[in-house]
Amino acid sequence: MNPRAHAHGGEESIRSYYDEFAVRYEDQRRTRRPNGYHALIDDLEIDFALRYATGKDLLEVGCGTGLILERLAPHCKTAKGVDLSPGMLQPAQARGLDVQEGSATSLPFEDETFDVVCSFKVLAHVSEIEKAFREMLRVTRKGGYVLAEMYNPLSLRALAKRLGPAGFISDKTKESAVFTRFDSPWKTKKLIPAGARIVDSRGVRIAIPVATAMNIPLLNHGLRRLEWAICDSRLSIFGGFWIAAIQKDH
Repeated sequence: MNPRAHAHGGEESIRSYYDEFAVRYEDQRRTRRPNGYHALIDDLEIDFALRYATGKDLLEVGCGTGLILERLAPHCKTAKGVDLSPGMLQPAQARGLDVQEGSATSLPFEDETFDVVCSFKVLAHVSEIEKAFREMLRVTRKGGYVLAEMYNPLSLRALAKRLGPAGFISDKTKESAVFTRFDSPWKTKKLIPAGARIVDSRGVRIAIPVATAMNIPLLNHGLRRLEWAICDSRLSIFGGFWIAAIQKDH
């Protein structure tokens, strides 16, 4: 099951897509609805990351404009970010974050540099996913963790993406312009290279049927509480975003 998987997976096309998306990226997230859908997703991701990254050396792969990295950095010993898109990196640099241009499949760091390497909403757009996993584990120290968020086909979000129209990221470009993959928790387990294993996970956006449901005040409150209550339960396998905590062998 692979809804809306596209052939345009080259790094140049992805870079162009996100350079264009950068203009509206934060407007769709924090600026308009600070307590809405995107804020909840970020909160769930950050909370899970801090379970492993507090007091540690952290790298975020695909840091974008730095919205997540900015919140993680004060809790970490060091925090760095890489992103393929110069347009996305400009706001992150303006925030004073330690970021640079780089690809998930060719990270500009030495072996075993970080305790934790995390990636949110990025790996679903990497066609060479196994290469990305190898790279993230390469720069992770022995016993450290890779936190990899995947788009999950076993979710309400995947159903909505499959049945609904593609959204716009700019006045002329839709989400369908970029390569997108959906990998189940079981498939993700098979993608992990030897020398590492999944030790924990979290489901994000399990119960929210469509993102706009978070715009309804009373429903917003109920869905927020429900998502926090079930994110680490057995229902986590139905998260639209499924985060695997992958530990590198000692």
